[in-house]
Amino acid sequence: MADGGFVSGFVAICGRPNVGKSTLLNQLLGRKLAIVSSRPQTTRNRILGVLDLPGAQVALLDTPGLHRPRHRLGEYMVRVALAALKQVDLVLWLVEGLRPPGPGDRYVAGLLRPLGPRVLLVVNKIDLVPAAVVPGVVAEYAALGSFGGALAVSALCGAGLDELLREVVRRLPSGPRYYPEGTVTDRPEEFVVAELIREQALLLTHHEVPHAVAVVVEEISARPGGRVYVRATVYVEKESQKGILIGRGGLRLKELGQRARAEIEALLGSPVYLDLWVKVKRDWRQDVHAIEALGYRE
Repeated sequence: MADGGFVSGFVAICGRPNVGKSTLLNQLLGRKLAIVSSRPQTTRNRILGVLDLPGAQVALLDTPGLHRPRHRLGEYMVRVALAALKQVDLVLWLVEGLRPPGPGDRYVAGLLRPLGPRVLLVVNKIDLVPAAVVPGVVAEYAALGSFGGALAVSALCGAGLDELLREVVRRLPSGPRYYPEGTVTDRPEEFVVAELIREQALLLTHHEVPHAVAVVVEEISARPGGRVYVRATVYVEKESQKGILIGRGGLRLKELGQRARAEIEALLGSPVYLDLWVKVKRDWRQDVHAIEALGYRE
């Protein structure tokens, strides 16, 4: 950080699926931007959140989990994550402190190795680990590469995040304010609303259904009385998945809509009428054109 000068830059949060990347982004921003669930590969797109600090602007990029893909959608997600790493000033490699490094961690470490000191190792979920164990776990992960530093945090509880932000800002170059003050994200409203709907589908379904869900918001418009009308379609890959998502007598879809509407109202600050439809787009995760049509574009 330049003495007395303004610093800014782009910081990618990367790691294996389900290590807490979206939780970390939301905690650092102090608001919910990225959806969170216990399902692996919840994040499918690069999501940017802008954090304004005294003397600094940090553009944080939440990226899809790095993994060995098994379908075209997975290949797209990994490409998005790897592309983000090449375009940023700093990379936060988030790992779980619950266990020593495994094959998946070594795979990710190999992808990050060419970046050298531009990578800051961040060991997450230390609230679930005895304090005496944490230094040893950090050391095991740090041995996987020549990183610019290593910290232990709990994204869920907020422990260690002030120190993490100080380390991030210290490493940023002098630069302009890339986004007007008060900007939260570069994503359109429709994207965030679609993600909030998909989050509830992830939370309410099991087995293969959550991974087969995609959401497209077709309309957001103001209505009389200050109400906002939202029309969205939830896509799945099979008729059986459609039946599961709708539920007996439409009860599951009704619950999904109620939960999603509450989240959307909190986002928009207005009462919302949510018009939800469920359609089948067969095997869309293996179809490049369908993947793009559903909003997954590089």
